[in-house]
Amino acid sequence: MQHIPHQPISPLAYSETFVVRTYEIDHCKRATIPALIRLMQEAAMQNVIQLNVSVWDLEAQNISWVLLRKSMQVFRLPGLGEQIRVLTCPTGFDRRFTYRDYKIFGADEELLLQSSSAWLLMDMVSRRMAPIPPFILEFESKMPAPEDCLPRPDFRFPKFEQVHFTKIFEVNFHDLDFNLHLNNTLYIQWMLEAMPHGMLQHKRMASMEVLYRAESRWDDVLYAETQVLDDHTFLHRLMKKGEEKELAMALSRWV
Repeated sequence: MQHIPHQPISPLAYSETFVVRTYEIDHCKRATIPALIRLMQEAAMQNVIQLNVSVWDLEAQNISWVLLRKSMQVFRLPGLGEQIRVLTCPTGFDRRFTYRDYKIFGADEELLLQSSSAWLLMDMVSRRMAPIPPFILEFESKMPAPEDCLPRPDFRFPKFEQVHFTKIFEVNFHDLDFNLHLNNTLYIQWMLEAMPHGMLQHKRMASMEVLYRAESRWDDVLYAETQVLDDHTFLHRLMKKGEEKELAMALSRWV
């Protein structure tokens, strides 16, 4: 178990405490991966609201944040009623990309999960990548030192060659986020549904890398497909029916 002292890594960081609730657990009374991702997303949203760079703050400029990549390592899943602390912080810029880290700690500051992510700004009129405005770039001087940041999510996937498991989903109204797009947490949840039952019931995810390629909207029909690479490694993709359009890919490892 890794233990990290509770100390601020940057004035831009945001930390919030949660208690694992009954609707966030699996049959083993452990928090599910989708539940933990939602808590990370909630902390990130509160952080950008606090910094005045939320999607609503950027509306006047017709730009919005879009999640591009996410890398996650899971060390232990917290149990029902356990108090956890979610820490998140913007960690840097690279050309047109911005980066954000997340860490989830147990009550004794045991590191339970860590995740790094890459984001871009999209012009909501042209639907193209937008440059980062100067007032956002000004945050760079307050970002954590490189040694306090997680490795940036830079990965490549093997070629998807064969479908071993599949599930079909229809995007309903309550699956949408505030942009009327499929919530990014459901991309991961639905890809994980197309898995062998034994893995979901008896194993634990150790790591996952996710690449978001395209948006999905209300009434879209999606296929979650999984290829088994070995006994512990799975390649995932989310496809849009009719267009055979790849919306996301992921690679998961289990222990």
